[in-house]
Amino acid sequence: MCGIAGLMRFDGQEPSRESLKRMTDVIAHRGPDDSGFLTEGGIGLGFRRLSIIDLREGHQPLCNEDESVWIIFNGEIYNYKELRATLEARGHVFRTHSDTETIVHLYEEYGEECVKMLRGMFGFVIWDRNKRMLFGARDHFGIKPFYYHYSSEQFVFGSEIKSLLEAEGIERQVNTDGLMNYLTFQYVPEPDTMFAGIQKLRPAHYIKVTADGKMTQVRYWDPMLEPENREFDDYVEEIRAKLMDSVSHHLVSDVERGCFLSSGIDSTAMAAHMSRIEPIRTFSVGFEGANNETIIARESANAMGTQHYDRIISQKDYFDSLPKAIWHQDEPVADPSAIALYHLAQLAREHVTVVLSGEGADELFGGYRIYREPLSLKPIETMPAPLKRLLRKMALALPGGAPGRNYILRGTTPLTERFIGNAKIFSEDLKADVLKTGAEKLGTYKNPYQIAAEYYEKTRHLDPVTRMQYIDMNLWLPGDILMKADKMTMAHSLELRVPFLDKDLYELTRKIPVDYRLGGGTTKYIFRKAMEGIIPSFILDRPKLGFPVPMRDWLRGPQGKTVLEQIEAGGIGDYINLSTVESMLAKHQSGQGDYARRLWVIYVFALWHSTYMLPESSRAFAAV
Repeated sequence: MCGIAGLMRFDGQEPSRESLKRMTDVIAHRGPDDSGFLTEGGIGLGFRRLSIIDLREGHQPLCNEDESVWIIFNGEIYNYKELRATLEARGHVFRTHSDTETIVHLYEEYGEECVKMLRGMFGFVIWDRNKRMLFGARDHFGIKPFYYHYSSEQFVFGSEIKSLLEAEGIERQVNTDGLMNYLTFQYVPEPDTMFAGIQKLRPAHYIKVTADGKMTQVRYWDPMLEPENREFDDYVEEIRAKLMDSVSHHLVSDVERGCFLSSGIDSTAMAAHMSRIEPIRTFSVGFEGANNETIIARESANAMGTQHYDRIISQKDYFDSLPKAIWHQDEPVADPSAIALYHLAQLAREHVTVVLSGEGADELFGGYRIYREPLSLKPIETMPAPLKRLLRKMALALPGGAPGRNYILRGTTPLTERFIGNAKIFSEDLKADVLKTGAEKLGTYKNPYQIAAEYYEKTRHLDPVTRMQYIDMNLWLPGDILMKADKMTMAHSLELRVPFLDKDLYELTRKIPVDYRLGGGTTKYIFRKAMEGIIPSFILDRPKLGFPVPMRDWLRGPQGKTVLEQIEAGGIGDYINLSTVESMLAKHQSGQGDYARRLWVIYVFALWHSTYMLPESSRAFAAV
């Protein structure tokens, strides 16, 4: 795993090595083992390396035989040996044993189509000297990040935003549209970021930038679900075979490997499959209290015979780590589990360099409880429209909290207005109260429903549950799940691999009918059946917990006052109505409601703003 950074100047001037060094030094955590640079007319490529495959020969930037094609690459290609054999049969000569060089020759042979053949996670840029063109790409699911800034003067890119901020001509400004969507999603949906003028290359996209400043982007793959009625048992057998194949491919490395292990089925499945191949180490963290995941994780580890390590995160540990974690995030992701993941990665890096994890299984197999909502609302949704309108009118007349009121209101609300993803923190009405910009701004930006509409439009032919999964595949998965996974592990120079998000496995899971995903009155029904006899039985039917951070209780104690003080010191008064925030905390602490998620969203924004937007002398928190 590595970090890339670079730029193309459209005036043809050669970027300075000093500038590239600043851009790569700031992401040294992504690649502490090596660095490399290439500069020539208008082009500057920089690289930081965490040695995983071909420890001796994997130096970058790396080129082909005649030095007409150069690459800097962040990620891992799991089918590179198969691709290499094909390319050698076609006459290509390799100088290293790295997966990186395979991409170079694949590009020589197939051009832009090369990305469709890659099985893995990646964010890379190729400098095609003959065409005077940069060609960049991001993997199918968005496992690896790719940020860029494009103007009439230059194209700047990198694995992390902090690299771009070291380049000349890039100003630090809050993207207010991004802020408004962040308040709802708890992350800024792609392609935007919280920085004005900096964007993300979307998953499954490639980008071309020519020396004269022309930029084009193309989507090369779409995770469209296509349910196909086949025998249940056939799917079960194929899931077992495909998952084992994916895990086997994801173990390719020349360094020590381990696995994250929680109390859930996904990470346990990873550990069980790894244990069938080699002895492994597993890692878990938890919090004191009823939902301490380390207890169940240790039982699972004992049952599977892994060498297990765990750690309890105290409230002090959690909040003390926030400044560093927020700096590593680049832009705010207000998922409390991100900080727990930061500590988990820290623990694992004490023992291994690569870990496997269970991200993506919920999106593939229908693992979120919210996916069962269309089934529970079906009695209302199938009613004639006049009756639904009458029911809704009656429900609106009931007092808030009346039995059945919320059920009727949700059942009479179209799916496209009801679901935009796994998080919906602030509604548009609530934003109008908390935003300093006021309600007038709300009608002028691309709001969450308009963002989701793009994906709903493409899935008109599918059932409601499948449409919800497609929304999450395109928004929640890259925006929250994979964003925190990459940033919180790379903060500790730890490479995280996600075998569920394998394009070969996905070609199977995209065809699983909704009845198989949500059968048996549970979620991930077919996956649970496929894991019978493979993972400990006491894990199979456990409810999904996520990372149960006790934030609600923490904010009701003295920590709530400290959080409010830091919000007020974060310099966000131009954007957020601080008196509204103060009122929210008062209600939360007095038991008048649960405002923990909303407070956390604003708190993380304040920490981020203090870290990235305030002058160093004014920052309320130490960034690193």
